[in-house]
Amino acid sequence: MQEKAFKFNYSFKNRRRNNNPRRRSSFNNQEEIQVSRYVKRSVEKVAKEEYIPKILFSDLEINSQLKNNILNRGYVKPTPIQDQAIPIISEGKDILGIANTGTGKTASFLIPLIEKALKNKNERVLIMAPTRELALQIIDDLKLFSKSLGIYSVACIGGLSIREQIFGLRRNPDFVIGTPGRLKDLVNRKCLNLSRFPNVVLDEVDRMLDMGFINDIKYLISLLPAKRQSLFFSATVPQEADNLIKGFLNNPIKISVKSGDTAENIDQDIVRVKDKSKKIESLHDLLIKDEFKKVLIFGRTKRGVEGLSRTLQERGFKAGSIHGDKSQSKRERVLKLFKTNQLQTLVATDVAARGLDIADITHVINYDLPATYNDYIHRIGRTGRANKTGKALTFV
Repeated sequence: MQEKAFKFNYSFKNRRRNNNPRRRSSFNNQEEIQVSRYVKRSVEKVAKEEYIPKILFSDLEINSQLKNNILNRGYVKPTPIQDQAIPIISEGKDILGIANTGTGKTASFLIPLIEKALKNKNERVLIMAPTRELALQIIDDLKLFSKSLGIYSVACIGGLSIREQIFGLRRNPDFVIGTPGRLKDLVNRKCLNLSRFPNVVLDEVDRMLDMGFINDIKYLISLLPAKRQSLFFSATVPQEADNLIKGFLNNPIKISVKSGDTAENIDQDIVRVKDKSKKIESLHDLLIKDEFKKVLIFGRTKRGVEGLSRTLQERGFKAGSIHGDKSQSKRERVLKLFKTNQLQTLVATDVAARGLDIADITHVINYDLPATYNDYIHRIGRTGRANKTGKALTFV
C-alpha cells in the first residue's frame, strides 16, 4: 500500500536570520516527504568495511604540544574526512568538503589551521557557522586542541555581550568564530577588519543558506583578502551553494565522504498516532523504557517545545528545552545538564539540529514532523555519532 505524502507549503516575507523552519528559503517550492523515507534499518557493523587511514595522528608532522592535545582527546585513527582533508589543508589548498554530519570534520580543519597559526601569527582564521551552538562547539574543540599553545580566540555570536566581543577583537585573536549576522554587525561597527584574515572556513553552508544568510555571507566574503585559503564544508550542495562555491573557492579539491543521505548506523522508524490527543501518551510510553537513556526530541515551534518540556517535567521526567527565545546563558546551562546526564530528555527546535556534538544520545524523536527532508537528516544526525548505533523515531 502506497504511503500518503505529507505536504508542506509555507510562504513568508522575511527570511533573513530566522531559525523558524516555516520561514526558510528552502520553502519557496512545495516539498513532499514520503513517510517511507523515515523508515530505514541500520546496517550491521560487521557488514561495514573498516576505513584504513593513510596516516595516524601520532605520525603527523606538527607541533608536539598540538599532537599531545590530539592524542589526549583519544584521537588515534583519523576519520575519512580528517584523513583526506588535513594533508590538503596543510598544503594551503582550497577545499570543498562534503560529508554526513558527525563525521569529525571540525577537527579536519582545526588541526591544520592551528598548526598554520602557530608557525605564523599573521595567519588569522575566520570561521563562519550557522548557529550559536555550532560556533560554541567549534570554540570548545579549538580550546581543547590548542591547550597550552597560546592560541587566542573570540566567539562572535548573538546572545552574548557584544561589548565583550569588541574587547576581545582588540586583542587581535588568532581565531574568530561567529555567525554571519553578528560578524556583519561587528564589521559595520568597524570592530572587525576581515582584510586581516587570510584563512576562512564556511561550516554547514547548506544550513546557513536555509536560514537566509546568503547575502550576509557574500558581503563578508567580499571583504576578505583576495589571496586566501578558503575551506567550504557542507552536508549537501544546493544550487545556491554551488553558485557561492564558484566565487568563493580557488581551484578547490573536492572531498566527498558522504555514503548516503543518512548515516547507515541509525535505525529509523515511525510511530503512528491516529488520535493527536494521545500523542503525549505515546511519547510517555517510549520514554519510560530502559533503552531511552538520553533522548533528543524535536518540535517545530518555540512555544510547542517549551510546553512539551514542561509537560514532561510534570510527568516526572528530567527534561529541559532550548529554542530561540531562551537566552544564551540558559541554553548553555540546559545543554550542560544534558551533556552530563543530569537530564534524560532535551526538547528543542531546529536551532539544535546542527552544532550539537553530544556523546551517547540514544534516541532522536521527531515529535513534530520536520519541515524538509534536509532538516530530518540533520536532526537525526545527533545520534549514531562516532560510529555508534543510534535510533530515530518520527511521529506521523
